[in-house]
Amino acid sequence: GEGEAEVGRVTKIEPITNDKGEAEILAKCQVGDVIVKVDPRYYRPTEVETLLGDPSKAKAKLGWTPKTTLAELVKEMVISDYTSAKRDNLVKQAGFQAYDYHE
Repeated sequence: GEGEAEVGRVTKIEPITNDKGEAEILAKCQVGDVIVKVDPRYYRPTEVETLLGDPSKAKAKLGWTPKTTLAELVKEMVISDYTSAKRDNLVKQAGFQAYDYHE
């Protein structure tokens, strides 16, 4: 299915070898059972206008303060995005398909 009708079903159950060398099946499901399905309650907008965070409640109730500055966080995010882009480019240059998830 697609969208809300999309599900994940068990297609195969393979036995594992126990300590005695015997094959046994530990699955509590059967081939054909639906084990994953879409729950629309967890949908969220794909684009939001503003994302704001306020750590004051965590500080007041938990005594928590961030150890990472905003500048450090931004630097980590940029490095991560750059590393992913380099990897994807290398994969494409090697003739493989890489999906462009990065904006």
